[in-house]
Amino acid sequence: MIEITNLTKRFGKLEVLKGVSLKVNRGEVISIVGPSGAGKTTLLQLIGTLDKPSGGSICFNGEDVTRMNSKRLAAFRNKHIGFVFQFHQLLPEFTALENIIIPALIAGRSRSEAEKEAMELLGIMGLQERAQHKPSEMSGGENQRVAVARALINRPDVILADEPSGSLDSKNKEELHKLFFDLRDKFGQTFIIVTHDEKLASFTDRTIQMVDGCVKES
Repeated sequence: MIEITNLTKRFGKLEVLKGVSLKVNRGEVISIVGPSGAGKTTLLQLIGTLDKPSGGSICFNGEDVTRMNSKRLAAFRNKHIGFVFQFHQLLPEFTALENIIIPALIAGRSRSEAEKEAMELLGIMGLQERAQHKPSEMSGGENQRVAVARALINRPDVILADEPSGSLDSKNKEELHKLFFDLRDKFGQTFIIVTHDEKLASFTDRTIQMVDGCVKES
């Protein structure tokens, strides 16, 4: 589904990624691990089309996203890629339901259709009763599940998660990890997860070890 070939990224004279090649199959849950500064987040940002590589290619189902212009990239990202960040990044002035439907509205879907699907996703997350609550009225674990629902609303090809459980306590961390695998089983959802959590990495289908801008599979 995703094929990364000889990917490089430089910031001035600093070479952060040094010819990374990687294939990701549909329905896989993959973890990317390694020390700080190894290039994990940079790789995730490039896969997510949030930045351009210095060289190499990233193909989704045979289509090279590195050749797309900014407008086309934005539309591709909205439709095909979901994001989950360490600190959920929900908009504080909006309710859980409103936060979830934003990507769907950007994609041009009707509000009624988006709200119906968002409520279904909240049900899967066990949060239907929280639909009208704002982030400040929910726990960290609840907010992160809302963020996962937001990432799922357009049924993306892949969800990219950057330290998704890094700010959670042990109980919420385990619940979030279980949720990822439940979503893979229910929807065939693909996940690429950057994590320092060894327990989470041990559960994933594959672990990609990054060291000094290079990758090796465990």
